[in-house]
Amino acid sequence: MGMGSETVAFEQELADYLGVPEVVTVSSCTAALHLSLLVNKVGPGDEVIVPSLTWCSTANAALYVGATPVFCDVDADTMCATWETIAPKITERTRAVIVVHYGGFAADTQQIRTHLPAHIALIEDAAHALGTRHPDGSMVGSHGNMTCFSFYANKNLSAGEGGAIALFDSAEAEHLRKLRLHALQTNAWKRFTSKQVFDIGLSELGYKMNWTDLQASIARVQLRRQEEFHVTRQAIVARYCEALPRILPGITWQTGFDGPGRHAGHLFVVKLPLEALPMSRDELLLGMRSHNVGASLHYALLHTMPLYTGSKPAASLPTVEFLGPRLLTLPISASMKETDVADVLSALQQTLEKPSSSALRT
Repeated sequence: MGMGSETVAFEQELADYLGVPEVVTVSSCTAALHLSLLVNKVGPGDEVIVPSLTWCSTANAALYVGATPVFCDVDADTMCATWETIAPKITERTRAVIVVHYGGFAADTQQIRTHLPAHIALIEDAAHALGTRHPDGSMVGSHGNMTCFSFYANKNLSAGEGGAIALFDSAEAEHLRKLRLHALQTNAWKRFTSKQVFDIGLSELGYKMNWTDLQASIARVQLRRQEEFHVTRQAIVARYCEALPRILPGITWQTGFDGPGRHAGHLFVVKLPLEALPMSRDELLLGMRSHNVGASLHYALLHTMPLYTGSKPAASLPTVEFLGPRLLTLPISASMKETDVADVLSALQQTLEKPSSSALRT
């Protein structure tokens, strides 16, 4: 089943939910980032500033268009890039900045856009942040920048796979719709339902990045349940915030959970007090996994990876380098029950009290 009426309906429903005039669905958030850079005419010789604390897709999108990713630091509390961390990385070659709403926290894109030179595109990576609100109550995605969302299997709105771009410019939206399907002048749904005969009329290189009606039909139901899911996630967060300091004094977590809707609760990322631990962060993670709890890491720091640095030494980014070995993601999902939360807390306590020797040898 290809792209048709269900996809079109979802695009309109998501646009209404976000408060934007245009939504274009694509095959993944990675595709959304890629096409957003293309539409903003980013290409070879250009630089794209991205935070080091993100999934590799954010940086890889720059490589796909022939540009160079340039890594910036983040704020220690929000774990998101700010104007202060972005500004030192701007050069005459900077053509775009991708701001990541890490974990589901609403980064301050308005401040960044205010200071950012007009010729530099601001693109929002909101893979974690569907439903997150800024302090003024507006949705992430509604501030006028191209904003990229993910519907991957582990996201707050999951259709198994998929992505979308929210934007305000109708001409750019039509360009994105062409690029996602081979740059055809019209999509398959229109070609096979119209009484006219269409000439494909290719004039630029396009891609096979369209979404499908099967995925869209799942997503439409998921979209209607977002408020319900958010309430469940917030209850899990509240339980973690109440219990964790008793289990591990000195533990803290990403900011934003105390404000109404400021955090989507896609991830619950804690900062471990390493000096007070009887083990390393990695040993703690493996110990929890030995208790069948899926603790995880988000993410390894991109600015240290050979793919991006080549033979050059990694640039110094002190905040992410301090955070890196201290971050741990605890399980959070709208499908979790109170007993699941209790299991996570119990596994943490048991690992701290009696580390698993098998985990420590791994």
